[in-house]
Amino acid sequence: MLNLLPALSRTCEGVSRRDFLRVGALAGLGISLPMALAAKAAAKDGRKAKDVNCILIWTLGGTSHHDTFDPKPEAPASVRGEYGVIRTAVPGVQFTEVCPTMARELKRYALLRSWNPRNGSHGAADYEMMSGHKFNPNFVYPCYGSIVSQQRGFKTKLPPFVQLGSYVDRTFGGGSSGYLGIEHNPFEIFADPNVEKFSARDITPPAGIDVKRLNRRRAMLSKIDALQRQADLQPAAFEALDRHYQAALNLITAPETKKAFQIGSEDPRLRDRYGRNFFGQRCLLARRLLEAGVRFVTVTDPSWDNHQGLFPSIKNSLMPRLDQGVPALLADLQERGMLDSTLVVWLTDFGRTPKINSASGRDHWASAGFAIMAGAGVPGGAVLGKTDDEGGVATRDEYFTQDIAATIYTKLGLPLDLITTTPDGRPIKLNEGGRVIREWM
Repeated sequence: MLNLLPALSRTCEGVSRRDFLRVGALAGLGISLPMALAAKAAAKDGRKAKDVNCILIWTLGGTSHHDTFDPKPEAPASVRGEYGVIRTAVPGVQFTEVCPTMARELKRYALLRSWNPRNGSHGAADYEMMSGHKFNPNFVYPCYGSIVSQQRGFKTKLPPFVQLGSYVDRTFGGGSSGYLGIEHNPFEIFADPNVEKFSARDITPPAGIDVKRLNRRRAMLSKIDALQRQADLQPAAFEALDRHYQAALNLITAPETKKAFQIGSEDPRLRDRYGRNFFGQRCLLARRLLEAGVRFVTVTDPSWDNHQGLFPSIKNSLMPRLDQGVPALLADLQERGMLDSTLVVWLTDFGRTPKINSASGRDHWASAGFAIMAGAGVPGGAVLGKTDDEGGVATRDEYFTQDIAATIYTKLGLPLDLITTTPDGRPIKLNEGGRVIREWM
């Protein structure tokens, strides 16, 4: 299901997921879909930069660094938790036992163990981690994908920025286009590509409606619009809208659109490698979308806010799909020669508390966590930073959220001193005070 105005997703803070605007069956040829395609008209020219795509993996809720990539086997049981540790492909580096494939494949990606979120609130976390900016009550900073959309524009008829799944907390505008405008919001696809007859609604015409019928509907709509134009004082706005309607028609009739979403055409053995679950197949679909011309894809995964029952949840449900899907994505990109031109990033809200609570869970922790990057020249096997004996604070190579943002933008070829403007003309610098993670350059 397509969503033009991003939804809210439930977390422990009780925010209920709400769809502000959904489009069904293009509402008679996309009355609202063209708004999402306005980015084509805003594509920048004259600035040449490295053409690197990005897949952002977002695990909503706050993935525990203690119970995945930064275990403390020598700590007391109240900190150590229930999992044992295993060796990785990098000598001297251990993960917990629930990450066996990530451990074996460590030389494909880099791990930051010394990220300091300086934030422990869900809505603010999504906002800050996806934009690299602190919360500002006056306006919403755009996320990485929206900046890419605004700066790079369309490569093909597919939108430059796509989000798979609805698992982003939009309380403060996280993962959205912010002051750049609705046309740079992610093109959201909620449908599960793991289902037998997967189809992304609103991208292909509904059953029984062919291109001729769509054209007739468009002609009818134009006649209705003409009545309003006669009295309207902003004819330029209608002309712009016409271009967006045409872009919508181009999208739903473009051969690359249909081809990109035909995930069933993939070799069944490859689909098995990714994992026959919604996360694994979304990772596979993300790769297909990049091949079709999408520039930035966010793959979302829910339910990492484990205040209770953390250990069975991570071991039996959450980590298996990530432990299979992420390494499969990296291997597939590398085998296809796409990894050098694709940045893959795994981010989450924040870390979890060193001490296990009375409900056998961990609470929010604003002083330590992890981040993972791969591709686009990131050195595989680089494990950077260290936390103390309880995993509570960074003791070496501490980096912050704006540093991660600076590294992402640099890898994508966007200068950190790039200036964008708010609707009222206020100039905003792309990144404020961020340090590029030099060890990953």
